[in-house]
Amino acid sequence: MLDLSRSGYYYEPKPVSQETIALMNRIDEIYTDKPYYGYPRITAQLKREGMAVNHKRVANLMRLMGIQAIYPKKNTSRPNMENNKYPYLLRGLKINQPNHVWGADITYVRANGIWFYLIAILDWYSRYVVNWKLSKNMYVDFCNETLIEALKNTVPSIHNSDQGSQFTSNEYTDILKQKNVQISMDGRGRCFDNIFTERLWRTVKYEEIYLKDYTSFQDAEISLKKYFHIYNTERLHQSLNYQTPAEVYFKS
Repeated sequence: MLDLSRSGYYYEPKPVSQETIALMNRIDEIYTDKPYYGYPRITAQLKREGMAVNHKRVANLMRLMGIQAIYPKKNTSRPNMENNKYPYLLRGLKINQPNHVWGADITYVRANGIWFYLIAILDWYSRYVVNWKLSKNMYVDFCNETLIEALKNTVPSIHNSDQGSQFTSNEYTDILKQKNVQISMDGRGRCFDNIFTERLWRTVKYEEIYLKDYTSFQDAEISLKKYFHIYNTERLHQSLNYQTPAEVYFKS
């Protein structure tokens, strides 16, 4: 769950030192494996691995990367009144067909000392990635374009996301309203509300991102394009009775 609400609608990645890159990469790996770890336990794990770090630096890097532990927290921050918040609609809901629920989320992708941002829109029933896009920055248009492209072919009943500023912006929610899509949002700090998309990120990182050493934005984009094609059309899912997402998504 990447939430850059504090950064507004835009964040431009900057090159950092190789030592910081290595530290951020390891933080990302620990968090992907144990998303319930906050900065104290991630700091402790890094120290066990011989890294000279302190809580403040780890917390700052996690904030920069937009990651936080998934356990519920007290709501001590003020909401952005310019953006929209919606209730979580999926608790107890039986999802029994494609395009019933789409989940959208953003994650961090590392490449040659710079980090980029990956959005995916996932059909929860079939695990089919309806659309995805890699971006060099966090302009809200990056998410809007991905959603508009996804809606060209079909429209879901419900769209679920976290409360990041990209998804709560008037521009993004208006696109959904124009298509009469119900809007659902996770509880603050509860990425398990968007569990299927969180599982997608874990899969993408372990099967693609962590295995590659992207040299540029273009290199990452080309490699991810190949991966998502394989994920949708060739990768068998045990939860789908060993069918591919595309087979289940397009069966109806």
